[in-house]
Amino acid sequence: MQYPAEFIQAIPKADLHLHLDGSLRASSLVEMAKRSGVELPSYTEEGLFEQVFKSHYNNLGEYLNGFQYTCAVLRDLENLEQASYELAIDNQNEGVTYIEVRFAPQLLMDPSKGVTFDTIMHVVNDGLKRAKTEYNQREDVKNGDKPPFNYGIINCAMRMFGKKGFSPYYTQLFQQLRDFEPMQVIRTAAMELVRASVRMRDDEDLPIVGLDIAGQEIGYPASKFKDVYEYAHENFLLKTVHAGEAYGAESIFEALTQCHADRLGHGYSLFSPEMTEDPKIKDPKAYGEKLASYIADQRIAVEVCLTSNMQTNPSIGDIKNHNFKHMLDNRLATVICTDNRLVSRTTVSNEYQLAVDNFDIPLHRLKDLVAYSFKKNFYPGAYTEKRDYTKRNLAYFDKLVAKFGLSE
Repeated sequence: MQYPAEFIQAIPKADLHLHLDGSLRASSLVEMAKRSGVELPSYTEEGLFEQVFKSHYNNLGEYLNGFQYTCAVLRDLENLEQASYELAIDNQNEGVTYIEVRFAPQLLMDPSKGVTFDTIMHVVNDGLKRAKTEYNQREDVKNGDKPPFNYGIINCAMRMFGKKGFSPYYTQLFQQLRDFEPMQVIRTAAMELVRASVRMRDDEDLPIVGLDIAGQEIGYPASKFKDVYEYAHENFLLKTVHAGEAYGAESIFEALTQCHADRLGHGYSLFSPEMTEDPKIKDPKAYGEKLASYIADQRIAVEVCLTSNMQTNPSIGDIKNHNFKHMLDNRLATVICTDNRLVSRTTVSNEYQLAVDNFDIPLHRLKDLVAYSFKKNFYPGAYTEKRDYTKRNLAYFDKLVAKFGLSE
């Protein structure tokens, strides 16, 4: 079915896999770098798109190269607030009514300069809240014509980091815990992050809605962070895990069984048995099929990032080869996401357009995709509030279907 681009742009959408440090405006990155004295390969948007933030990448390492520049500028609190505000604005301008912004606060912390976890969380929230307040004061929102905008924050612990260079906080932590094994230091940082997240959610009413673990998947299995996720689970902090992006289905299994994952980030390898490496799995194809059936039955949502997957895994080749087709066929609860708006040079509307242009998605299935993004989010409020908010967005979807004269 063909959908007008104007319709895709207008429908209410949610982005649940959205990295703050990968989603700056290119123009703002240049401005922030100049203001903060951060060296860039180029100080023009054109130059950055040519040298750093490309349309295609050769591998994951090249894809991640740009984060050294975005993280560097975001250690300035003025820049961090601006980036958070602009990210919300950019989403609002393309019909996105709900976002869950994720980032690793410890990558931005600089204790020697007083840039603490608490400070960073407040600054990010200030930017997002300012954009939310402005949007929700619009007349078409106040009169009920359009759904209001809302957001949550997901804090990422890092699967791995080294003794120096990843951030001032991580460098200092390794110095303080110099007699610890490296993995002990990494797990200590992750536990500190989840405890601080729960504290700020409960004591300061910040909309910290979830925990994530990000970074290199191979060699750093989610099971190593079982106690961190157990703490989140016991304190009603919802959980997503980067799993199945660069490793086999066994990584997804660990996320579910060891980390109580409520959602899966990427989940691509679920239908790629050739990525399975665990020798105990004798039939990777059957293993993936059983796991997919379980995920579908339990309605565990998969955060699908089409463009990002194509860029970090060039072997996919054509978009029609993406495992999204198998996710649809197996009726998984899939949510269309961007991953990184700048690094992948995309938007939520672009990702939806990519999906409907290349896969069989009739109108009722498109509504399902939209519905999943609201039903499976980690809304910062009671379930009854989330339910009402979802109904409001889906009613607006129906209104736009009628306006554009669409039918099955």
